[in-house]
Amino acid sequence: MTDFDPLPAFGRRALLAGLAAAPLIATAAQAQTQAQIASGATGPQAGEVLPLWPGAAPGHPSRAPVLKIDQRSKSPGFDDRWVTGVDRPALAVRRPATPNGSAVMLIPGGGYGFLAWDNEGEEQARWLNARGITAYILLYRLPGEGWANRATVPLQDAQRGLRLIRARAGQDRIDPAHVMILGFSAGGHLAGSLATRHAERTYAPVDAADRLSARPDLAGLIYPVVSLAEPFTHGGSRDNLLGPNADLAARQRGSVERLVTAETSPIFLTHASDDGLVPIANSLALYQAMLAGKRPATLHAFDQGGHGFGVRLEANVATAAWPTLFAGYATQLGLLPG
Repeated sequence: MTDFDPLPAFGRRALLAGLAAAPLIATAAQAQTQAQIASGATGPQAGEVLPLWPGAAPGHPSRAPVLKIDQRSKSPGFDDRWVTGVDRPALAVRRPATPNGSAVMLIPGGGYGFLAWDNEGEEQARWLNARGITAYILLYRLPGEGWANRATVPLQDAQRGLRLIRARAGQDRIDPAHVMILGFSAGGHLAGSLATRHAERTYAPVDAADRLSARPDLAGLIYPVVSLAEPFTHGGSRDNLLGPNADLAARQRGSVERLVTAETSPIFLTHASDDGLVPIANSLALYQAMLAGKRPATLHAFDQGGHGFGVRLEANVATAAWPTLFAGYATQLGLLPG
C-alpha cells in the first residue's frame, strides 16, 4: 500500500478552505502526497470535500488511522483504488453540468475492511452526473480500525452524511425530498441499515443539521450483504463490522431483513445469481421482508454478473442495464424528472 491523500479527488477548493487544520494523512507522508498532487498522479476529477464532523468523529481511537490507498489497477490511466485508514470521514461532491434537483449518496463496498473508491464511487458518480444527478461519495470509517462502538461507526457516518446533504440542499441546488442512496456489497448493507435505522440515535447531535431526517427517499442496494445471521451471510463483512465471534443477538440486530418497518425507505435491489461471494439469497430475503411489510420495493435478479460488477459489464450482459432500471424506478417514485 502507498500513502494516499484524497484531496485531489475532492478538489483544491476544500484545501484552500482550511482542511490543513484537519490533515487526512500523517505528516510524514505530506511530501510524497504533495508530489502526487502536483503531478496529477492520483487521478480523480476535481471536486469538493465536505467533512462530516466539525471535530473528531465519535469514538475516536487514541491512535488515529492513517488514510492509505492500494492501487489495484495495472492499466495506465485507469484507477481502481481501495481506501483504508479513514480518520476524517467526508462527502466527496461530484456535480453535474446541469443539475436536475436530485441527489444520490454513494456508499462504496469492501467488506467493511476497505472502500472500493473507484468501482463503487467515482465511476458511479459519472453516470449519475450524466443524468443530471448530484452525487456525494461517502468516505466512511471502517469499524475495525480502533473506533469505539464499532458496530455503529459506519451507520453514524451514513446518517450524518445524509443529514448534511439535506442541510446543504439550497446551496447545492437539490430538493431535500429527492435524496437517494446507492450502496454496493457491504456498502449495500450500510445503505439497507440507513433505510431501516435512519431514526436510530447512534451519536449525540453536534449541530443544526442533526435535526434533519436521515431517511433516504430511495435506497438502491447493489449485490448487497443483507443478513448477518443467516448461513448465506458474507462472513468477512459480518466479522469486520461486529468483531469476530459476535453472538447471535448482535448478528440479528445487524440483519437488515429483520428491521423492515412502516418507515423503511423504498428499496431497489439488483443481484446476479452467479454471485459467488455474496449469495443472491441476501437480496431475496430483503425483498421478501419488504413484501411482507407492504413496503415499496423492486428486485432485478440476473443470471450473470458475479460480484462487484459496478458499471463495468459489457453492454451485451443484461445486468449492465441496472443503472437505467434504477433511474426508471426513481422516476416512478417521482424522485427524478419524467
